[in-house]
Amino acid sequence: MLSRRLKAAYYTALRIPMRVNGMLYKAFRSPSKGLVKVHLGPGQKNYLPGWINVDANPFTAKTDVWANLVDPLPFRHNSVDVFYSHHVIEHLPDSFLPTHCAAMYRCLKPGGFVRIGGPNGDCAARKMIEGDSAWFSDFPDYRKSIGGRFANFILCRGEHLTILTFSYLEELLTGAGFVNIRPCRPVTETFHPQLIDEPVLSTEWENTPDAPHTLLVEAEKATVPVSEMAPR
Repeated sequence: MLSRRLKAAYYTALRIPMRVNGMLYKAFRSPSKGLVKVHLGPGQKNYLPGWINVDANPFTAKTDVWANLVDPLPFRHNSVDVFYSHHVIEHLPDSFLPTHCAAMYRCLKPGGFVRIGGPNGDCAARKMIEGDSAWFSDFPDYRKSIGGRFANFILCRGEHLTILTFSYLEELLTGAGFVNIRPCRPVTETFHPQLIDEPVLSTEWENTPDAPHTLLVEAEKATVPVSEMAPR
């Protein structure tokens, strides 16, 4: 992994060009009609054909739109059918997550949805209490103790900037206005099979279905604004 200092230098140097590129994409190329599927942070190996793949690093990722996810998302309001984010959100600053969730909500069409996955803090805490060190891996550092392995999983040598649990994701998504917030159990479950198909699910294989390492959640933007759903 690249050091955080090197990454910080990259984002500092290219913050303005990335922001400008995102603004230009939104103004001139962002689709406003038809089916729009957006994949946030594909990296190199999880690029999804047929999706708009957004990433900040064109050197180590295959991307369609070069943009930083801590800048405004480069899509018009009410224009996106689905946002897919797999092991990305935990790398964003914790204080920024409410803004990020609100941005996805604004960009979604009514009835659109998000599918978000990241390190499963619920299972990690349970396995820590149970003393099940075998559940944890040696990545990114070799450690023998369960406490060291737990730190590996939660912090990932400082790469992870938040701890994801279902209750926390539910709080963030509810605050942004989402409804029907549901965990996917097993991880390859989806409540929207018409859009979350085999190419997506094939990247979410899990060898511990009873205690998955990845927490996956889907949530929807109501077809009718929440303010209009309230009793008058």
